[in-house]
Amino acid sequence: MKIGDVAEASGLSAKTIRYYEDIGLIRPLRGENGYRDFARADVHKLRFLSRARSLGFSINDCRLLLSLYEDRSRASADVKALAEAHLRRVDHKIAELEGLRGTLRHLVMQCHGDERPECPILDDLAGPKAAHDG
Repeated sequence: MKIGDVAEASGLSAKTIRYYEDIGLIRPLRGENGYRDFARADVHKLRFLSRARSLGFSINDCRLLLSLYEDRSRASADVKALAEAHLRRVDHKIAELEGLRGTLRHLVMQCHGDERPECPILDDLAGPKAAHDG
């Protein structure tokens, strides 16, 4: 299969597919003319990668997940440990975002949003009184 066909079948752009090839996640065969010749297994790997990336797994995690997927002697505990570590990172990010949302909500509620120049949002962004303020 040509890269355009694989892009359509996998839902990834040709640029992403070339990138995944460059970093060694996939290795399509090359025809005598030098063009990539993708197999159905490559499409399957690309769909696998697309799904893993959509769940927020890093490229390094994806590399490890692919190797675990292809290793029939793997222990599912290894896969679970990787997913649990990623889940902890996601939970941490969510907690950070919730804190950020609370701070922004408070600042927005403090700002009158009128014609006056005073703005608690800008005051907060500026931090403690600037040295030039006196």
